[in-house]
Amino acid sequence: MIVGFEVFVSLEGRSGSRKFKSLPVNSKVKEAYHNWYSPTLQEEAELLVFGYAGRPVLLFATSMGRYYEAKDRGLIHSVEWFIDNGDITVYCPGNIDHKAWYNKSLHPADRARQQQRYDQFILEEVYSRVTAETGRQQMITAGCSFGGYHAANFGFRHPDITEAVISMSGIFDISSHTDGFECDEIYFNNPMAFLRDDNRPELWQQRVILGTTWTDICLEQNQRMAGILEQKKMLHWLDIRGDQPHDWPVWKQMFPHYISTL
Repeated sequence: MIVGFEVFVSLEGRSGSRKFKSLPVNSKVKEAYHNWYSPTLQEEAELLVFGYAGRPVLLFATSMGRYYEAKDRGLIHSVEWFIDNGDITVYCPGNIDHKAWYNKSLHPADRARQQQRYDQFILEEVYSRVTAETGRQQMITAGCSFGGYHAANFGFRHPDITEAVISMSGIFDISSHTDGFECDEIYFNNPMAFLRDDNRPELWQQRVILGTTWTDICLEQNQRMAGILEQKKMLHWLDIRGDQPHDWPVWKQMFPHYISTL
């Protein structure tokens, strides 16, 4: 069911590019690479930015993905029209999943603390760049697969600076990465848990898009999250399309479509 959205255009995804390969010569897309030492992560941080104007979109990588993944996989090309026209600027950070939820050598509470550091990094170091460069105080968060988790986790944790959340085949229940352990750090980084109890008024100003397919391995998680959003009467759209697998081709169809509705 679509709640409060008007669809203007749906664009087909384009083929991917190789790492650091230039965008087509007829494109206006401005591409910028940034790297710096992150005091939060205590390591080098890297970021790719695409665009010169418009609303900022914080695009998270998939599980253990690098900052250039969205470009390599063609997701940036799928929204090139919106970037060219100055509608959006896309910010692509990497993640530290290999140190957090995917680090089985750590106790689950320590995995959550690493995730908390990543949240702090995005808030204090990436978001500060977004506001400085765009002059805007709110962003759109987006991501595919485990990037959908990051988009929802950050977006719902910070509704005052997140106007919309776009999750494509995302997961929202992090308990599969916590070995049955529970603590406050895990709870507050598990959107399927903390969102139920969160009543900050800014949440009702957000728009949430959950994209999935009938054969998606994350279908059930998206249906459960949509149930929470429906129960809370939050503005949302659960979009279940076709029987395409959990993979980049369907995400490259979804992403420009969803951007066009915001």
